[in-house]
Amino acid sequence: MRSLLRVAAVLLVLLAVLMELDIVIIPALAGMKFWMVVIGFCLMLVSTR
Repeated sequence: MRSLLRVAAVLLVLLAVLMELDIVIIPALAGMKFWMVVIGFCLMLVSTR
């Protein structure tokens, strides 16, 4: 379970970074980049416990 949370966290942050660099464009998530990174770091924090 922990490894799945870590993978999800990395994917969320990676997607947010790619959206910031305009490599991936998803209009529905454009305003959610900050929260995607916050959720990713929270998932990483939870998975390390």
